[in-house]
Amino acid sequence: MYCPSCNAQETKVIDSRHLSDGLAVRRRRECLECGKRFTTYEKLQLQMPVIVKNDKRREPYNREKISKGIYKASQKRPVTTSDLNRLIDEIERALAENFPGEVSAKIVGEVTMQKLYQLDPVAYVRFASFYWSFKDINGFVDSLQKSIEKISISKGKHGEPGQLQQ
Repeated sequence: MYCPSCNAQETKVIDSRHLSDGLAVRRRRECLECGKRFTTYEKLQLQMPVIVKNDKRREPYNREKISKGIYKASQKRPVTTSDLNRLIDEIERALAENFPGEVSAKIVGEVTMQKLYQLDPVAYVRFASFYWSFKDINGFVDSLQKSIEKISISKGKHGEPGQLQQ
């Protein structure tokens, strides 16, 4: 680890703390040359599946795409940034564990909506409104009712909402 002050390579770890359910570590370091202290964060990097788009194109997973949609849906809602980051981490973990190679964009959207529904139902409705393409309001209302019923059934079967079904 390079010192941000003097660019020396020799540093020592003074303190380590686990963050985010053990998926990240905060380390307090000290440079052995200049004595300056600084903090680093180490985060577990999951092997994410390749996303198969609706037109069968494949593209690498992009955290930023999910983040933008979730943040937009959660604007002006009583949800903190740390809640949203934790939600995105949960989505990534679910995708990496259940779909090691490839996953369809449709499933990514469904997993995102399941997790978002648990966090904030209004943000879920907002996300659903721009995730699904609708020609009229009746189609939106019908899809929303089916989705809520599906989540309720999933909750009854598995004991908790949002269990993935492959």
